[in-house]
This record gives sequence, C-alpha cells and structure tokens, in this order.
Amino acid sequence: MHPFTIDATRLPMLLAQLWWPALRIGGFVASAPIVSAMTVPPRVKIVLTLAIAFLLAPTVAVPSTLTVFSARGVLVAVQDLVIGLAIGTVAQIAFEAISFAGQTIATTMGLGFATLIDPERGATSPALGQLFVVFAMLTYLALDGHLVLFAELAQSFRTLPIGANPFGRGDVLAVATWGGRIFQSGILIALPAVVALIIVNLALGVLTRAAPQMNLFGVGFPITIVAGYLVLVIGVGGLGFAIVRTLHQSIAAIAEMTAGAVPRVP
Repeated sequence: MHPFTIDATRLPMLLAQLWWPALRIGGFVASAPIVSAMTVPPRVKIVLTLAIAFLLAPTVAVPSTLTVFSARGVLVAVQDLVIGLAIGTVAQIAFEAISFAGQTIATTMGLGFATLIDPERGATSPALGQLFVVFAMLTYLALDGHLVLFAELAQSFRTLPIGANPFGRGDVLAVATWGGRIFQSGILIALPAVVALIIVNLALGVLTRAAPQMNLFGVGFPITIVAGYLVLVIGVGGLGFAIVRTLHQSIAAIAEMTAGAVPRVP
C-alpha cells in the first residue's frame, strides 16, 4: 500500500479553490439570520464558513487566470464579499421588519418601557418586538427557510460566477429598495393593532373630557394594555400569515437579486 502523501505543488491551487467560495460564504454568515447573532461564537462562524466552502468548492468554477495577489483578485474578493453580505442582509431585513412591527405595537400599547437585552444585536428593544422575532425565527426554521437560503447561496455561484457578472450599483440599489419595501410590510403587520389602539385612546380621551375628575393614567393605561393584548390574541392567525408572506418576499428578493428562479417557501 502507498502511504498517504500530499502533493505540495497542488496545495496553492487547492487553497485558491477554497478561498474564493469562502469569501462569499463568510459575508453571508456575517449577515444572515441566526448564524450572524452575537451569541454565536466567532469560532463557530469561521468553522461554519470553512465547512460550507469545503462542500461547495468542487462545484464552483474559478477562472484559471484569477490569482489571489493581484489587482483583479482584490476586486473579485471584494465583489464576492459584497454578494454574500447582500444575500444575508436581505434575509435579515425581513426579521428587522417583523421586529419593527412588534416595537410599534408595544409603543402604542404603552409597553415601550418594557425592554430586554436583545441577544442577537446586543442592544435593548421592547419585549414585544423580541416576541415577534421569536415567532418569526420559529416559523423560519419550521418552513426550512434556512435550507432555502443556503440553496440560494449555492445557486448564486452559478448565476453570479466568481470573476464574472459584476455586482454593480444597480444590485446595491435593489437591496436598498427592497429594504424599504419590507419595512412597509412591517408597518402593514402592525397597522391593525395600531388602528385599534388609536380608537381606544380616542375613546379614553372623550371619556376624560366628559369626566375630568377621572385619573386617566390610573384607568387608561391598564385599559390600553388589555385592549392591545386582546388585539394580539385575536390577530395571532393573521400574524402567522404575515410572517410567512414576509419571509417568502425576502427569499423571492434574494432569488431576483442573484438572477435565479424565484422559489416558493412552503
């Protein structure tokens, strides 16, 4: 039997074959939902990036004239990193929009002061907004959204090959435009609860004018909170539908951005 040997002359080629996919995947891991959370250790992110790059490297076409230490190589490296960041960011914006809807409802209910440390971002946010994000995360995992997202990442190496089809200003503008559209979806998610709470506040305002001696803060605050919870309980089914629709829109936007077919989230 021949002993296991490594051909040193092929080592630079193998490292280059792993280097180019790792850049795009690293950008994706740094910005995608769940894996980009601050609670995920950096070592785990690095290992995940290298593991996915190792699996996809045999299927990724790298131009033979492309070298790492060259002006063109630097430009291609930045381009691949931006593509990975854009794919992960578009998916993350969907969760930001859902969190924004929860924060808007919490502020209207009077629960804006009830904040917790968000483990994903390391900042404080209303507890209701974090609850919406938890629902979105569970829905995302239950629908295999993470697998669809990884499939889109792998598909991007075919539709946006390394060293070809530059990711230009139009694509960056598309990401920004989609970000505005998805936050519009977040406002629409919060709109029914906000309108209902505004009606409750108007009724309390009329009641205060009719009975000035009534303590508005002592009576109105509990009524507003109870009304808000009732609206949330009644609209929990619609909330689930809105979350699924928002996630589907994010996957569709990623497929459109990478010029692939638009997949349907089950």
